[in-house]
Amino acid sequence: MEKQKPDNVVYSEEDGYNSNLLPYATNIGAPVIKADDVTAWKVRGIHNINKEFENKFNELKSEYQKLMEEYKWNEIVYNAKFSFEPVIGEIYHMYLGDDGIEFLSLIAPHEWNKECIASFKLNSDKKWILLNKKSMNPY
Repeated sequence: MEKQKPDNVVYSEEDGYNSNLLPYATNIGAPVIKADDVTAWKVRGIHNINKEFENKFNELKSEYQKLMEEYKWNEIVYNAKFSFEPVIGEIYHMYLGDDGIEFLSLIAPHEWNKECIASFKLNSDKKWILLNKKSMNPY
């Protein structure tokens, strides 16, 4: 007759007495081991990281829109009519000519009565920096 094992001792045919390897208590005096409920922690973590991703996405989207607006304005200025070589650091004004074509001029808007579209400054990278716009939207 086979010897009976006590109820409070864990025994298996493959591992033998393996109570020290189990993730739960195996004797009467052992403390209760229970897995923490991490669902709330996960939900908070997911919410926080999604908020961070959303903020970063909105920041990138805003930067992209700003870059596209700069690109469009530079495209408009470089396609405008002018018969001089612009000087870096000078302020130029874009007007709409009688023929419907935009042109650049050094003449300030208050010095004549043409409708000023926008004012620009040429930087050292040959990029036109929009200083102010009056009426035209590049989109």
